[in-house]
Amino acid sequence: MHEAGRVGALLRREGLYSSSLRTWRRQHDAGELAGMGSAKRGRKAQPKDGRDKRIAELEREAQRLQRKLEQAETVIEIQKKSPRYWGFL
Repeated sequence: MHEAGRVGALLRREGLYSSSLRTWRRQHDAGELAGMGSAKRGRKAQPKDGRDKRIAELEREAQRLQRKLEQAETVIEIQKKSPRYWGFL
């Protein structure tokens, strides 16, 4: 069986018409079908807002400073108590 016969058998088996195949070829050649295969599936990514990045940076900075403050308060408490324990007062 030559090429035309195999294509015709495939189209009949899949329930397609040769006119559909011609239309698809014409659309492909014209570039109308170029975008159909490359579309990503799933939800669309939300655009990143510069403010969101800045908020995240500020939250990290606030947490860092909070830890540093707690350490400083601990050191101050120890310094307040240490002269009594060492007999300086």
